[in-house]
Amino acid sequence: MFENEYISLTLGKQKNIALIAHDTKKADIIDWCKKNYDILSRHFLCGTGTTAKMIAEKTGLPIRGFNSGPLGGDQQIGSRIVEGKIDLVIFFSDPLAAQPHDPDVKALLRIAQVYDIPIANNRATADFLITSEYMNTEYTHYVVNFKKKIEERAKTL
Repeated sequence: MFENEYISLTLGKQKNIALIAHDTKKADIIDWCKKNYDILSRHFLCGTGTTAKMIAEKTGLPIRGFNSGPLGGDQQIGSRIVEGKIDLVIFFSDPLAAQPHDPDVKALLRIAQVYDIPIANNRATADFLITSEYMNTEYTHYVVNFKKKIEERAKTL
């Protein structure tokens, strides 16, 4: 039954890591990137517009930038999770400030959960993820067999 309900996906040794930070947390994620430069430099990095630009400028890490979060960057990251092109997300969010693009942020968090993608939304969790033994090895995880779910749903409509 497990084999029919879920499919296995394998994250490679080199991870595709998305880096995102709300405006009040950009200095924190830059500092975190500097402290974890050696680890991060062995992986493929991407991020939302301003965050990616600032990380590249302040740390020298190569990072692919997408749009700014409020201009669709969170959704671009989410679409890459769906495509299997992002393995983990580091998102330094500000829980005390209202965000104009909060629905986009919630959609990103939801899609990461749906696809069983590790996501850190604060520094402590990011530290645990980045120092995990899985950062240097392949890792197989299981996600819902969406094709099967769609087929089953179509039969009931």
